[in-house]
Amino acid sequence: MSEPIIVFDDFSFRYKSQTTETLKHINLTIRRGEKVLLLGPSGSGKSTIGSCINGLIPWSYEGEITGTCTVAGIDTKQANIFALSKHVGTVQQDTDAQFIGLSVGEDIAFSLENEALPREEMLPKVAEAARIVGMEDFLGEVPYDLSGGQKQKVALAGVLHNDEEILLFDEPLAALDPAMGMTTVDLIDRIHREQDKTVLIIEHRLEDVLYRHVDRIILLSEGEITLDTTPDELLRSGVLKEMGIREPLYLSALKNAGVDLGRIGNLSDLSSLETGIIREPLRKHFSEREPSLTDVKVSDETLLEVRDVSFRYGEKDVLRDISFTIHKGERISIIGRNGAGKSTLAKLLCGIVRPRTGSITFRGQDCAEYSIRDLGKRIGYVMQNPNQMLVKDMIRDEVRLAMQLNGSSEEEMEQQSTTVLKMCDLYAMRNWPVGVLSYGQRKRVTIASILSLRPEILIVDEPTAGQDYRHYTEIMRFLEQLNREYDITILFITHDMHLAIEYTDRALVFTDGELIADDPVFRVLSDPEIIRRANLKQTSLVPLADQAGIDPERFIHAFIDEERRLRAGEQ
Repeated sequence: MSEPIIVFDDFSFRYKSQTTETLKHINLTIRRGEKVLLLGPSGSGKSTIGSCINGLIPWSYEGEITGTCTVAGIDTKQANIFALSKHVGTVQQDTDAQFIGLSVGEDIAFSLENEALPREEMLPKVAEAARIVGMEDFLGEVPYDLSGGQKQKVALAGVLHNDEEILLFDEPLAALDPAMGMTTVDLIDRIHREQDKTVLIIEHRLEDVLYRHVDRIILLSEGEITLDTTPDELLRSGVLKEMGIREPLYLSALKNAGVDLGRIGNLSDLSSLETGIIREPLRKHFSEREPSLTDVKVSDETLLEVRDVSFRYGEKDVLRDISFTIHKGERISIIGRNGAGKSTLAKLLCGIVRPRTGSITFRGQDCAEYSIRDLGKRIGYVMQNPNQMLVKDMIRDEVRLAMQLNGSSEEEMEQQSTTVLKMCDLYAMRNWPVGVLSYGQRKRVTIASILSLRPEILIVDEPTAGQDYRHYTEIMRFLEQLNREYDITILFITHDMHLAIEYTDRALVFTDGELIADDPVFRVLSDPEIIRRANLKQTSLVPLADQAGIDPERFIHAFIDEERRLRAGEQ
């Protein structure tokens, strides 16, 4: 057994600004060369543990510590961040906040420049780090112009120089499309194996992380370690939903079919599930079910028409000849790879940018006749990065701002802001500064501020990014309620195939600026050609259906139908 490299001994921590401890009596040993997933809902203490390991606590975030945390034999209370950075390389969730250089090459070289390494020694090290992560052809590019996956690679390359024994990844998949998420998980796994690194991953997307083997999963809740176990035992434990963690889709299907999980030897490896154990229960449960969602009923009332729309930035075509119609009350997922044109489409629909050719009409009126402000009252847009939307210091003021700018009365602002703050689980924090919020909490504030205007169409860009399953479920059920009770039409720009399956009926699929599919979700996600072209990740339901000998389209259709029935029964 390898030697310990990270040890928490009866460790507790309380932030200076808080009255209660965020971490409580943590006892945890991570050994050299292990690959460990830190899992838990928002506020459970995952990121705080990460900040203790890389030295941000106590050197950037002050507070009261009891017990000890040692990293590579160093007591973190005694060492500074610079000393710990020799042992721990961190890739943050928000890669934009991590970039320093004006080019990819400069950014990768930053830590070497801090070491005053001679240029002739620096250049080969930068080239080698870029080669390891597959970015050797992008050294002259501006980091902010890269896709989400490319940014993650650059951030990772920047921490490989000093031969850090420990690599810490804080939600590395949050901003990535499904296929790029798989690529990132592959890259982390390869570096772990080939360079014998100790790897810690903080992530909500359990199924995506388990695409490659992890040694242990540490499950946290309210600042305490609830489980320290193997992936198989965690999946069998039945605590995931109870703890606010989304379980893998294939696990839900197996449980719905009554499969005895205790009989399956390697439950975390979908490719090795024993066919003899799972086949008959799945066939009996899903093959005999008659899905009721074959023809989703939609209103005949047309809200939005997009006809032959094209758009370009400079000389680069971003969207080409896009046409589709949106009816009142629909729930639509807009999916595709990073850079496919999804966010540009949202900006076109909201009037932030205007088509080069073609037309967009709202209730029969050309949107070119609306100002951005007038169109914003009809079509609300919640951007992917909440930091690009937040302008006020306090949560309450941020949620009221749009209403204030539109001339609402004080009574109306108070009533409506209270409603949306409660729905978005922010009312208790209404007088908090925005600056102290997590990424996911900021996301909820932006959703609340847009909902305050009661738009007829709501476009939400990556609603699940940075959200744990509990908060994601609360927001999605709130949006589902708005759709069902108030006929608000909702478009989700998303990489999250779980979201598409659970909460939308129709998918618009984009790749390289073209609309390649406009079909029911179950049909899109069972079409291997669409999945390949759009850089999507095949859901785990497809290989499970293949193992059970069930047509994947029918299987996914039946699964979606049952999940929605179960969810409706819980409400």
